[in-house]
Order: sequence, then structure tokens, then C-alpha cells
Amino acid sequence: MPWQGDSIGMSAKEGLLTRYADKVVGTLGCYDRLVLSGTLLAMAHPKAMAEVLFRAGVRCFDLGQYLEPLREQVRHNAEDIAAKHGLKIQYLQDRHIRKEAIVSEVLAQRGPMPGLVHIISAMETCTKYSPWYDKASGKTGLKFASGKCLHYYFYFVDAELGLAYVRVPTWAPFRLQVWFNGHHWLASRLREAKVSFRMDDTAFVELGDWPRAQKLSDDLSVFGLHQKLEAFGRRYCPPCTQFAQGYHWSIMQAEYALDVVFKRAEDLKPIYEEISRQAMLTVKIDEMARFWDKRLSPAAQAATRFVTRVEGTCVRHHFGRQSLKMYDRGGRILRIEATSNDITFFRHYRKVEHKNGSSEHKVAALKKSIYSLTDLDELMAAACRRYLDFIGTLEDHSAQRHDLDHISRTAHDQRDRSWRGFNFFLTEDLSVILALLRGEFALNGLSGRRLRRLLPQKTPGQIGRILKRLRLHGLIRRVGHTYRYYLTSLARRALIVARKLTEHLIIPTLQPAAAWRPLYQNSCAFCAGFHR
Repeated sequence: MPWQGDSIGMSAKEGLLTRYADKVVGTLGCYDRLVLSGTLLAMAHPKAMAEVLFRAGVRCFDLGQYLEPLREQVRHNAEDIAAKHGLKIQYLQDRHIRKEAIVSEVLAQRGPMPGLVHIISAMETCTKYSPWYDKASGKTGLKFASGKCLHYYFYFVDAELGLAYVRVPTWAPFRLQVWFNGHHWLASRLREAKVSFRMDDTAFVELGDWPRAQKLSDDLSVFGLHQKLEAFGRRYCPPCTQFAQGYHWSIMQAEYALDVVFKRAEDLKPIYEEISRQAMLTVKIDEMARFWDKRLSPAAQAATRFVTRVEGTCVRHHFGRQSLKMYDRGGRILRIEATSNDITFFRHYRKVEHKNGSSEHKVAALKKSIYSLTDLDELMAAACRRYLDFIGTLEDHSAQRHDLDHISRTAHDQRDRSWRGFNFFLTEDLSVILALLRGEFALNGLSGRRLRRLLPQKTPGQIGRILKRLRLHGLIRRVGHTYRYYLTSLARRALIVARKLTEHLIIPTLQPAAAWRPLYQNSCAFCAGFHR
């Protein structure tokens, strides 16, 4: 997939990847966590469930009698699978215990070979059907309601998907949930393509062919995944075999990870420490909207969190139900991770079919079907790249520190004559700065004659020396074969920042101590003790 971005993005790309070309092994974008939801079409909504009961000759208020045998099918099927594989179903009564931790312990003992790993059961909330009766019309029907039922978690290692689980409820509408990691899915394709690789959990640290791996990641085989999901439904949820319509599979949650892999952790550490803290302070809501290619609306909600853990730090930017996260994965990988909990957030140009049978092509929300994974891959990858482009402008301040040092230190001309640097807080230099920032010089440039009108106390010789100082320190540039000068981009940034810093921070802070005394009296004990 080609790198897409505006002029800022392209320069950031060059600044990040080219600047550290000798330290970066490669980059790879791939799906990470994927949670898919299966809806049994025959029971997808209350009217469909009522139709099932009508065909079976069952009243709506006898729903429990109809569903009880189906629940027993699910329960007996789980027990048979456990007995066949020599496993014991573990019931979790404490919801605070992480299932992933239990499965990790089992995997550490049995190894990563394909097959069933563990079965966990737990009472969890679910959406169920509840019968209703209208006295006025005498009609009965079904409606959605919230309840609890026993759920089974079948954890297994699939040859293509790696570690995965299928969550099966024991009550209608029997909505399934399937989880797996896209990196393991890609690993199986790399084996087929005979591309060598080495993984650290769910990250590639070595690849024999990085461009080939990216191409395989972008070329998803959704049809094969669909067939596998249907097989999971038949295997772990027997009631679905009684209905010819089968399951409709949709995307419940999707994570996309863009990894920049460094050769050594020592190379990434100083870079990540600086950009993570800068990103925490500089990423605002309008930037978050730009990352997701969205127009900022007054109702938009966003938040940024900086989390420090034992394994490292993480910066997460929330934008509605979407989020972008940056962290150092395993010390060597700078990972940008996009998460979507509602993929209809994205819009693209597609064919839209209306209820009256007509259709048209227009920009519309992305469908939740698993067949949107191909389009979602491009949309989430673009969000990660825009974020990577942005942090590329934050990562290295060595050039800016060099420019500031060049402006303030003494410079030498061709005759080795020294010319002192500029002090932004000195009155003499401040008057020159204020003159240079006048808008009248933006289009036609400045000259010694125009500068003398603004600084009448200066002699022509002094004006000439000021212009030479400005040239030697990189603040102005002369137009060829003329006596006109233009401010450089460095000068505009430095002079404006210096002016703001002086007027809004330094001068107000230098007020007499008496002006601050009322504030100290109202401050906390610690602050008062500090000021004393």
C-alpha cells in the first residue's frame, strides 16, 4: 500500500524513516486484535424469532419451553468436546479474573501446537427475548431485554489464525463472538509464501522480505475467513445447524497496528521518550479529527491519556469510540495502534441499495460486515500513518536547538570578524525584532532605507551592520542583485515565539513580590512553604 499524506506528512516521513534509516529494520502495518460477532439470521430480531415460534406452533409466552432443549444442546456439546480432548470446563465465578491469564498458564504447559487449549464457562450479561402482551389490542410478541446466561469460551490454537476463542451463549439469540490476532493470521500466510520471520508474541521483529509481508497483509482473504467462521459456529453452537440461513458475521472491534522496528532498544528509547511526552501536550482535538480524516464538529469529544506501567509508557488519544495509541512494543518496536469500536464511523464511496430496490453510488458509512475488512484495512492504516507523520515533526529537536544556538552565539564573517548574536530580551535587539515583524515587509521585503524610517535613532552605518548581523545569523536572506531582504522561516518562528515569551510569561512573572502575596496566602501549605 503506498504511503499517503500531504506535504507535512511526506516531510515527516522523510524526517522519521530516512533520518533513522541506519537504525530502523523495517515497517509493517497489520491487523492486530479482531473481535467478530456472529448473528444467527433466523433469530436476528424479535420478528424473526416470533416467526420461528409460529412455524414451530409455539406461543410467545412459551418461549422458554422452546429454547430449553437448544440450551441443553449447547451444554452437552461443550461437555462432549471437553471429554473428547481430556479437558475440564473451568467455571469462573469471579469476573475480575482475567481469562487471558488462565489461558497463558495453560499454553505455557502444553505448548503452542494447534488444537483445543481450554474451556471456560461464566455467567455473563446477554441480550435475550422477552414476551409481551398488549391488553388494548390483544396482541402478543417478543422484544429485546437484558439478562444473564451461561457462556462458554472455547480457546484453541488454529493453524491459520493462531490463538483464538469462540464465545457461545446458552440462550437465544445465540450470538457468537470470535477473537483472534491478525499478526498470527499474517504469519500463516508468510509460511505459505516461504518468507522467513521471527515473532515476539504478536509482533514481527525480523522479516526476510518486509515489502512482501506488507503486500500479503494488505491482500486479505475474507472469503476463507468466512468459511472458517461458519465451521466454528457449527462446531461450538449446534442449534445453528437447525436453520439454513446460518450466521451473519460482522466486525465488533478492530485494531490495526503500524510497527516501526528498530535494530536495538537503545536506538528507540531516547526517540520514544521525547515524542511520547510531546504528543501528550501537542495533540489537540482538531489534530485528532485530522488523523481520522474527519471534519471537526461541535459535538465531538476527545481525550488524551498518558499511562505509565512496569513494561513502559503509552499515549492514547480517544476520539469518540475510536482511539489512537502509541507505545514502545518490547523495547524495539514503535507501535502506532488504531482501535475502532464502531466501524460505521468511517465513510467511503460505495454502492448503496435502498429499500425500494433502487441503488446508487455515493459516500456512505462503512458496513459492519466482515467483507468490509479490506476497506477498513486501508482506512485504519491511513489514520496510523497520519499520526506517524505528525509525531515525525516532534521527534527530534536537535536541529531547532542548533538554530537557537546559532542565533544567540557570536558569528564570524569571511574576514573572521566577529558579530555578536541576538538577545531577544535586550532592549536594543528587541527594537530591531519589533521592526522586522511589521506586516509591511511580508510582501515587498525590507531594505536599509525602510528600516531607517522605523529606527530613526540609528545611523546608516548602524543599520548596515544590523542587516549584516541578521544575514550572518540566518534571520534574513538577500534577494539577488537587489538591496531587498526577506525574513527566513526560521526568523519568523524564532522572533514571534521570543515576543510571546517575553510579553506573556517573563514580564508578568517579574512583578514585585507584593503583587503575589495575596496569592500565596490562599495557596496550599506546601506552596506557601516553597515560596517562603
